[in-house]
Amino acid sequence: MRKGWNGPARLLDGAGIAATIKDELAERVRVLTERGYTPGLGTILVGTDPGSVAYVAGKHRDCAEVGIASIRVDLDADATQEQIDAAIDQLNADPACTGYIVQLPLPRGIDQNTVLERIDPDKDADGLHPMNLGRAVLRVSEPIESPLPCTPRACIELMQRHGIDLEGADVTVVGRGTTVGRSIGLLLGRKDINATVTSCHTRTRDLAAACRGADVIIAASGQAGLITADMVKPGAVVLDVGVSRITDPSTGKTRLAGDVADGVDEVAGWLSPNPAGVGPMTRALLLVNVVEAAERRAGIR
Repeated sequence: MRKGWNGPARLLDGAGIAATIKDELAERVRVLTERGYTPGLGTILVGTDPGSVAYVAGKHRDCAEVGIASIRVDLDADATQEQIDAAIDQLNADPACTGYIVQLPLPRGIDQNTVLERIDPDKDADGLHPMNLGRAVLRVSEPIESPLPCTPRACIELMQRHGIDLEGADVTVVGRGTTVGRSIGLLLGRKDINATVTSCHTRTRDLAAACRGADVIIAASGQAGLITADMVKPGAVVLDVGVSRITDPSTGKTRLAGDVADGVDEVAGWLSPNPAGVGPMTRALLLVNVVEAAERRAGIR
């Protein structure tokens, strides 16, 4: 929210802030290790989707940077529900695993909700277990000592670390997916943030109007180029969280695209790029969830 702004937008540097967070975490991990607690992040990857493979590999590189142990469980793309359930049970019982994630999306035929509900809520590094989402709903006026959804938390952390005041701000969220759209309103509406949230999606009747009135737009629909410059109030904060795969018909090559169209940077006051915006922050906040879980176990939090 930058009054009288004429553009271009300032960068919300997710990569830079994520690096700072990892530096902070390395010190916290050092303290934990001295007390006999080495945090461990587990991942369950089903199949060989290139995006998922790269994302999981990045998470384990992050772990190595800050001193968190890595536990990988890789399953074939044709893994059955029973095999995935067994991998979850394995990590639930593993004392070396402080927290873990099941990489989404899962192959067709696998019940995602059943998978998420099987995770031990205290080891839910993504913060997507129904119990943890329920805690976020109920404890709107007090600190939540349980994992929070990583990407919504990353969006808020990214803005706060750039000095953006969300107190009383009008925030329009575009998207209703589990990982961002449905859960970020829970965090933004908490009394320690006090934003006012409008939840929209691609079928909202007048999406442009809902966006034009917003101090902050969080675009997480997965529809490439959905948010255009004419939908953005001058000086607004725009976070591009959506990811789509676009195929060039002339070459057949596929590239990743965000929800925010070219030209928004000439209107917005702040803009998170895609990639290098919220993505690195999500990975960093995943590590934060793991370290916080270890600190709770060690009696530090």
